[in-house]
Amino acid sequence: MGVLPRHAARAAATFSIASLLVSLVTPALAAEPSGINAADTAWMIAATALVLMMTIPGLALFYSGMVRKKNVLATMAQSLAAVALISILWVAFGYSLAFVGDGPWLGTLDRWFLAGMKMDDVNPAAKTIPEALFMLYQMTFAIITVALVAGAVADRMRFSAYLLFSVGWFMFVYVPLAHWVWGGGFLATMGVLDFAGGLVVHLSAGVGGLVAAKVMGKRHGYGTENLAPFDLSLAVIGTGMLWVGWFGFNGGSALSASPRAVMAITATHLAACAGALTWAAVEWSTRRKPSVLGMISGAVAGLGTITPASGFVEPWHGIVIGVIAGLLCFWACTSLKQRLGYDDSLDVFGVHGIGGMTGTLLAGVFATAAIGGTSGLLEGNGRQLLIQFYGVAVTLLWSGGMTFVLLKLVGAFVPLRVSLQQEMEGLDISQHGEALQ
Repeated sequence: MGVLPRHAARAAATFSIASLLVSLVTPALAAEPSGINAADTAWMIAATALVLMMTIPGLALFYSGMVRKKNVLATMAQSLAAVALISILWVAFGYSLAFVGDGPWLGTLDRWFLAGMKMDDVNPAAKTIPEALFMLYQMTFAIITVALVAGAVADRMRFSAYLLFSVGWFMFVYVPLAHWVWGGGFLATMGVLDFAGGLVVHLSAGVGGLVAAKVMGKRHGYGTENLAPFDLSLAVIGTGMLWVGWFGFNGGSALSASPRAVMAITATHLAACAGALTWAAVEWSTRRKPSVLGMISGAVAGLGTITPASGFVEPWHGIVIGVIAGLLCFWACTSLKQRLGYDDSLDVFGVHGIGGMTGTLLAGVFATAAIGGTSGLLEGNGRQLLIQFYGVAVTLLWSGGMTFVLLKLVGAFVPLRVSLQQEMEGLDISQHGEALQ
């Protein structure tokens, strides 16, 4: 009775050996680094891919569909070049200066070319995902911001000048602003609210685009010739990719797979819908027909305007903000543009600049403590609106002033603008030796 049968003893021995192997092997294979959360990591990988998709192919299609046929490839090339160029610069020094260290003006170069970054390291700003993933996610924001500026000077900027300008603008405009607002800089210390880039992305790019358009001058034939878009169907497809990608843009800015991310995505979608409908309604009432260009412009205006507020407001606030975005951005792209007489080719300032500014201020109005931990004007915290005004003023002055200086410096080395003959034959041929047939 006390002795096991031979086959039972063999089975027990096999089970014991298997258990020992499992105990030895499983921790090495399945152990998760302390603090890193698998769900958050998975969501942020997806969000990073979505935001990269916003530039290529999203912005590339959106922008190229609104220029003339002879400039389609050159416009796409600017978005593609931004991805390649800014990615390398971000790894080299951009990430470290923006997000490593908490100085009031800039970070440190401790992560120069990602020096010392281990597989299970985390950044204090995102403690539940690997630092390398946080770095990649923030990289996609830098990429699209630089690419956005190019829309204001589409059809006329020399490609070599664009590359030099992009390097300088990234170094002296984007990186400092990202640190000031998101990396523990002085605007963050003051309490400026910018959930996903109203200041850092949209207002900075919009103001930079406005200054660039003024410095570069108007396109040949602007106001006298037909400069109608080549293929709006491309722009509509690009809008769809931007719209979906914005879920990663705003939802990912929660840096976790959390209810706050879901609230941000919901407010984002509703703002885009409200912006598209509002712009279409205004066109319908003033021009008798709602244009496709107007609807996609309204959607992007709603998306850009909700961006800074998306993680601080309730979903229904997204509808209100989208309506305001549709009204104000339509006015900026029509009446204001004509009154000031600038040629912003793809309305970067009218949509992104005005939208980013408006959304940043409205974040100070609608911010809800139960969602983002900060109250706005409607919850009795009027001081937050003043803080938002300060953030807007700093961004306007810094981006506008540095853009002007950088363009003048670049212009001292290479011509900023193609020649008249090159502009007339198209940038596809003159800058890249290719053309659509």
